[in-house]
Amino acid sequence: MTEFWHRAGPVLTMILLLVALWYAAAVALNAAWAKDKAARANASLSFSELVADTMSQDKPLLPAPHQVVKEIYNTTVLKKITSKRSLIWHGWITLSATLLGFAFGTALGILLAIGIVYSRAMDMSVMPWVITSQTIPILAVAPMIIVVLNAVGVSGLLPKAIISMYLSFFPIVVGMVKGLRAPDQMQLDQMRTWNAGGATTFWKLRLPRSMPYLFASLKIGIAASLVGAIVGELPTGAVAGLGARLLAGSYYGQTIQIWSALICAAVLAAGLVALIGLIERITLRKMGMLQ
Repeated sequence: MTEFWHRAGPVLTMILLLVALWYAAAVALNAAWAKDKAARANASLSFSELVADTMSQDKPLLPAPHQVVKEIYNTTVLKKITSKRSLIWHGWITLSATLLGFAFGTALGILLAIGIVYSRAMDMSVMPWVITSQTIPILAVAPMIIVVLNAVGVSGLLPKAIISMYLSFFPIVVGMVKGLRAPDQMQLDQMRTWNAGGATTFWKLRLPRSMPYLFASLKIGIAASLVGAIVGELPTGAVAGLGARLLAGSYYGQTIQIWSALICAAVLAAGLVALIGLIERITLRKMGMLQ
C-alpha cells in the first residue's frame, strides 16, 4: 500500500486539485447567468442555490466535471458503437486518421533523418526547410491541403492523415538525427578498425543507439498526429470524428459536448503515448538497454 501511494499519490493529488479548481471556475463563470435568470424572475438566490444552479445549466460557459462525465457516459456506454452519436464511433474515425498519419510521419521522419546524417548536402539544405515548415500555422495549412487534394479527387481519410503526418514527422526527424549521431568518435573508430562498412555501422551501432531518442520522439509525434487529425476535420465541415463533435458543439453552443470530446481526445492521446511507452520498454529490454 505504501509503495502504491508513493507512486500514485502525487498523481491522485494533482487530479483532485485540478477537479477542485475546475468546480470553483465553473461556479465563478456560470454565476452571472444564474444571477441574471434569477433577477428576471424577481427572485434571489442563496449561496447554495447559486452553486446548484451553476452546476446544472444546459449550456454553461464552463460545464462542471460531473456534467462532462455524465455526457461521456451517455455517449459511450449508453450508445451503440455504430451510432453516429457515439463518442467511440467518432473516436475511431479520428484514431484511424491519426494512426495512418503517424505511420506516414514516422516513415518520412526516419528516412529524412538517415539522409541528413549521411549526406552533408541534405543536412545543409533539407534540415532548415524541415524546421521552417513548422513555423507555418497548421490552421493555415490544413484548408489548403484539403482543397488541393479534393481538387484532384482525393478525399476522406487520406487528407486528414497527411495533415497528421505534417505535424508528426518533425519531432521524429529531430529525435532520430540526434539518436543516429549519438555514437561518439571512439565508437565509430572502433567500427572502422573492424573494417565495418556504412551499412554495418548503421545497423550495429547507430540504429541501436538511436532507439531511446526515437521512442521519445514517437511519443511526441503520436500526440501531434492526433492534433493533426482533429484539425483536419475542422475545415472540411466533417460529420464524423472528434473534430466534428467539437465543430457541432461550437455551432450550437453545446459546451458540454465540446468538453466531452476534448476529454476523450486527451484520454485517447494518453493511451497512445502509454502504448508507445510499453513498446519502448519491451524493445529496450530485449536489446539489453533496460533492466
